[in-house]
Amino acid sequence: MIMPAGRPLLLPANPRFIAFTVVLGLLLNMLLGLTGWHFLPDVLAIVVVFWNVYQPRRVGLVLAFLLGLALDVHESALLGQNALSYVVLSSIALAVQRRLLWFPLREQALQIVPLFVVAALVEWVTRLIVQDAWPHWSQLFAPFMQAALWPLVGALLLAPQRRAFDPDNIRPL
Repeated sequence: MIMPAGRPLLLPANPRFIAFTVVLGLLLNMLLGLTGWHFLPDVLAIVVVFWNVYQPRRVGLVLAFLLGLALDVHESALLGQNALSYVVLSSIALAVQRRLLWFPLREQALQIVPLFVVAALVEWVTRLIVQDAWPHWSQLFAPFMQAALWPLVGALLLAPQRRAFDPDNIRPL
């Protein structure tokens, strides 16, 4: 992967690590959904967008759709509501993927905010149309919390892929 000058090169991500983080994000999202607090961030959306940006060939729209369906079943929501939101989120992430890679994680967080806001709006509009229920005002904070978590989650997910600047035979990495 070609990175801008001054940034470390990244090894390709292990597919097992990607699957582990996606399953962990799904489980964490399901646990946070049980609390009933609407302002909590969508951890699975952060993980899906991250892997769509950093490994677009391994994580794509089909996986985002299937994860959204799994979340719909768990939340007993309208089947396809979260799936539609995740597909829209993933398609926008894939569209801006090349531009995002030129920025450090903190600056990426500012550019990720509109993606999470659009995904939340898609979910709110489908909920409003089908269930005729106005979304909670506390849900307005979730996209901003997701963007605030972006640098932390990004640093955790990129850590196993970092290469040493001076590789030698003594260090294991």
